[in-house]
Amino acid sequence: MDDLDREILNILRRDARTPYTEIADQVGTSEGTIRNRVERMVESGVIDRFTVSTRTGNVKAMIEITVDVDVNTGGLTEEFAEWKRVDFVWQVSGEEDIVLVVDAADTDDLNELISRAREREEVMGTKTRLILDEWLG
Repeated sequence: MDDLDREILNILRRDARTPYTEIADQVGTSEGTIRNRVERMVESGVIDRFTVSTRTGNVKAMIEITVDVDVNTGGLTEEFAEWKRVDFVWQVSGEEDIVLVVDAADTDDLNELISRAREREEVMGTKTRLILDEWLG
């Protein structure tokens, strides 16, 4: 990855629907170059997916989950990723092992997700943090 790839990624992070012609104008190259570089980054795994960021008016939160020491978190993260209202699942280092980023309709909906996670025998504990606002980097 070079500086041009990084510029392209920064534009796509802000709006994944930005037309290649507009990106080309912003970075000073051709539309074909942008198309080829984006395709290459997708094929190599640098770009994992294109997604949508929403402002639904819902309750957004991070549910931090601690699991037992002998638990394979890979299986759990795959399951959590399938839950409705879960936007992201992160495996993290530190006190907690897994973080769910959720978009719940209201606090009752959020509490249902927390309870569902706690019902798993592998889960030793949870912490929840409400996301008050967010900005793109």
